Order: sequence, then structure tokens, then C-alpha cells
Amino acid sequence: MQARMKNPALVLPETLQALMAVSNSIKDRGLSENTMDLVHLRVSQINGCSVCTDMGFRKLQKAGETMERIVGVSAWREMPYFSDAERAALALGEAVTRLADRPDAVTDEIWNEAARHYDEKALSALIVAIAIDNVWNRLNSTVRQQAGASWN
Repeated sequence: MQARMKNPALVLPETLQALMAVSNSIKDRGLSENTMDLVHLRVSQINGCSVCTDMGFRKLQKAGETMERIVGVSAWREMPYFSDAERAALALGEAVTRLADRPDAVTDEIWNEAARHYDEKALSALIVAIAIDNVWNRLNSTVRQQAGASWN
């Protein structure tokens, strides 16, 4: 497979700056980077974004994450490797990513479990992280950006 074109965020540098600014705005808001990275990997898997799945895997691996947890993200409900807080974040990530799959995409059960583990700032950071992950996934998937390919 070959990319159809450059990533739109590279074609429109102001877009790249804006997306990076959003990503930077959620750092240090009470949500661990590791949790955000696990959610990023799961969201990217759901969306079939090869670039973000590859980058997410590599980032987690470089940060010292275990292979069991990295691979286990795809089946996190059945795996014993995740904390209750991480499970709540992964469930919210899936629900927000699959908004059109059911009438009440983010159920009260999913919301309440996430809210039980994260304060308002951390929950806000998590929601924005999920949204920005979905933006990147859609940009990359639309133009068939290739994992391991140069962004130039």
C-alpha cells in the first residue's frame, strides 16, 4: 500500500501547530502519560490507523511497558494486566471512538466508572486525548499514511 498524499497536517502547517497545541494543553492534568498511551493504542487499533498503532506500540515499548500489556490492550477486558482506572479509561476511549455504534454511546456506567477514577481535570484531559487521537487516526487513515514511512 502507498500513501495517497502527505498527511494533511503537513500540507497545512497551521493545522499541525493547532493539533500539537491541543496535545500539549492536556499534559500534566492528572492523567498519566502511560494511561493516555494505552488509550491511544486502543483507539488507533479500533480505527485501523497503522501509523498511530505502530507509533503507540513503539512509544509504550520505549517507555518500558511490558509486552503483555501492549498486546493485551486489544483484549483488555479479558486480560488481568490492567488496573481499574486503566480499564475505565480504555472503556471510555472505546465508547467515544464508537459513538455511532449505539444510541447511548457513552453510557452512565462507562461515564461513572471513569469519573470514579479521575477528577474533572484528568477526565477532561482523557476526553480531549481520545478526541485528538481520533482526529489523527482519521487524517492518517484517509490518506493511507503508512506505518514506518517518512512524514516528509
